[in-house]
Amino acid sequence: MKIKNIQNIEQATHSGRSDMLRLGIGLLFIVIIMMFTAYQAGDIPGHTMLVVAAIIGGYMAMNIGANDVANNVGPAVGSMALTMTGAIIIAMIFEAGGALIAGGDVVSTIKKGIIDPASINDQNTFVWLMTAALLAGAIWLNIATALGAPVSTTHSIVGGVLGAGIAAGGLQIANWGTMGKIAASWVISPVLGGVIAAFFLFIIKRTIMYRKDKKAAARAMVPILVGLMAWAFSTYLILKGLKKLWKPGFGMAALVGLGIAFIIYLFVRARLQRRSFEGQSAKKSVNSMFTIPLIFAAALLSFAHGANDVANAVGPLAAINEAIIHGAIATKAPIPSWVMLVGAIGIAIGLALYGPKLIRTVGSEITELDKSRAFCIAMAAAITVIIASQLGLPVSSTHIAVGGVFGVGFLREYIKKNYSRMIEEIRHHHTGKDQAETEAFIRRFEAASVIEKGEMLKELKKKSRHAPITKKERKALRRVQRVELVKRSSLMKIVLAWIVTVPATGLMAAMLYYMIRGMMV
Repeated sequence: MKIKNIQNIEQATHSGRSDMLRLGIGLLFIVIIMMFTAYQAGDIPGHTMLVVAAIIGGYMAMNIGANDVANNVGPAVGSMALTMTGAIIIAMIFEAGGALIAGGDVVSTIKKGIIDPASINDQNTFVWLMTAALLAGAIWLNIATALGAPVSTTHSIVGGVLGAGIAAGGLQIANWGTMGKIAASWVISPVLGGVIAAFFLFIIKRTIMYRKDKKAAARAMVPILVGLMAWAFSTYLILKGLKKLWKPGFGMAALVGLGIAFIIYLFVRARLQRRSFEGQSAKKSVNSMFTIPLIFAAALLSFAHGANDVANAVGPLAAINEAIIHGAIATKAPIPSWVMLVGAIGIAIGLALYGPKLIRTVGSEITELDKSRAFCIAMAAAITVIIASQLGLPVSSTHIAVGGVFGVGFLREYIKKNYSRMIEEIRHHHTGKDQAETEAFIRRFEAASVIEKGEMLKELKKKSRHAPITKKERKALRRVQRVELVKRSSLMKIVLAWIVTVPATGLMAAMLYYMIRGMMV
């Protein structure tokens, strides 16, 4: 047997051992949940259903950690501001911290008000409905993670509740107006996130990257950008991450954020003025200035995500617990500490075991990210949520972050294609001239600022004896110089997964509801 074949067998065996280890740790977590819940429930009526729901809740929490958390740390890892290990440690700590510290004492059980609980009068029906919804959401997240598609966990559980609700109470149980808003978020979230991320990247390029002295421009501009990030994240954290501990209005949150931003601005400006970037290229120096802000962004996004999205795992479980213990069918339910622990620990374990796959997808498999681009995506994540919350628009944090990745990728494509056309236009106007003269002009053009580039092109066109490039020639240039910096297969896969999330989980939940009811009746 060849050595190469032996090495391939060893690698496959090692991979299989890693998969078995991850599966074993996940199953151990589920077994612990089962034993603890069985002990906690005692001999109360319906205790078996509570144990089953707790197991499914833990499974859901692990899938949230495996899929959804990638949006918070993926860009930082892809830009190499954080290592994979560092990102996972930070995300685990802050996700769990957000869930336990700011997850709240009460959780919404009927996510987003998509069905009317008054139409469900039977306690058992309600328990079966929520169990089916939770399991459908968890299975869909598991499938999406295996396919490498980051999807919205909120949409997953929304689809599950809708499908099981219709199966239990008919079409009239659904709030179709609310579902229309959720469907609109499939477009609103990624488009808004992409536009805002692209806008910030454009600002960075115009104010820093396209200047002759990039380091001096960065020293002046980066403190402003980081200060703006501090304002956005402080406001975002107050409005979303701490909303269950403190509920100020937007004005108060923005004012507190402004104070924090000013302090951060002064600190960053002083630090950059003292820092030496000798021995580094201009681009590398500029990118290094965004490293620490990106680390803080990953931590704060993870904290806010833990505080908000733990409800996707524990909301239905808390509803089932309330229905079984107190016989109540409620739109809001108290969260026992053990239920919150299931959610927090499950998210952390899922992230550690299966999170790297989606982190790589978001961070490096859609488009190439450096630190400045990752910074723009983080800004888009915070600012989009702030704008949407003030306008009452339903948005998905997953769709925003991935939309931001696509936004910076498509802007880079546009800039590259536009620049290539300008170079070809320069060559066209130098037709018949000495090659050395043409290359010298191109080198001066590349080193010039944006304004100088425009002036050089105008001057060249005036002096040139050649006719301007026709529309037909420009179309031919576009076809020849087509640049793809965004992976189209990833784009299609992710968009398709977003579109089918609610229908897929809804259909699955309806089938699971009928199956559970058939076994229990």
